Amino acid sequence: MRIDPATLSSFIMVGTAFAGAFVAALWLSLIFWTYRDIKSRTKDPLLRILATLITLVFFLPGIIVYLILRPRRTIEDEYQRTLEDETLLQTIEDRAVCPGCSRQIDEDWSICPSCHTLLKTHCQTCNRLLELVWDVCPYCETPAPILNFVEKAEEESPENI
Repeated sequence: MRIDPATLSSFIMVGTAFAGAFVAALWLSLIFWTYRDIKSRTKDPLLRILATLITLVFFLPGIIVYLILRPRRTIEDEYQRTLEDETLLQTIEDRAVCPGCSRQIDEDWSICPSCHTLLKTHCQTCNRLLELVWDVCPYCETPAPILNFVEKAEEESPENI
């Protein structure tokens, strides 16, 4: 079985054409991918152009250089991280809220000015503010008075007047 050199030459030519078309398609798709990727990572037009040009001029070595130098996070990732940081800062800096009306209160208030909910009591000995759940004053070690809220509410209700 003999292969005609003209036929072999035409097969090689067709194979080379397909390989060239594949390389050209790969090259163009890498340029397009680089542009879209850098567009999602930065708003700087100069960086977008430079990244695309590196891939355009240097092809595979250019894409490797781009992958090494590109920003790690996308713009969306940076935005989400900023939101998380702001939320964390707000929770750290948030002021206390009233358990009755959920309005912001100061730490040194003993009663809510909006709904009149009792927030803290005064120590009978040193007159410092005590949390309602404390059973002893942490400043002077005096046992805190046990508040009987039912009796107090009955005393203040308008029906008893």
